[in-house]
Parts: sequence; structure tokens; C-alpha cells
Amino acid sequence: MSDTITVNASGLSCPQPVIETKKALSGLSSGRVEVLVDTATSRNNVSRFGENKGWRVTTEEREGGYKVILEK
Repeated sequence: MSDTITVNASGLSCPQPVIETKKALSGLSSGRVEVLVDTATSRNNVSRFGENKGWRVTTEEREGGYKVILEK
């Protein structure tokens, strides 16, 4: 398994967190991507995007926001 890719999308307004996640996932058939966001809306949108692309999605609350973890 490859290294974890971290995308810091904190402070970005929609749809930018989803666009940054899409860039990180492009070309990946498997792995782990962690997306840091600071709003529930961004968390929900990134989670939905990942699930629609077939990734297993989990979320964790963290100081100042959320970590969305996409794994395949």
C-alpha cells in the first residue's frame, strides 16, 4: 500500500474541497487519502464524492474541523 496522501482543504469554500479531493484521487486505484476540512458541509460533500467514486469513507472530528479518510 502506498503512503497516505493528505489534502488540507481547511478554509476553502465549496466546491473547492471536492475539487482538491478529486485531484488527489485521480490516477489512484487504491490507497489512503485524508482530507482536512473545517465545515460540516465540506465534510459531507467530500464524503459523498468519495462514496460515489467507490471509496470507503470514514470521518473523524479534529480540532478546528474534520478529517475525511478515503480508503480503497
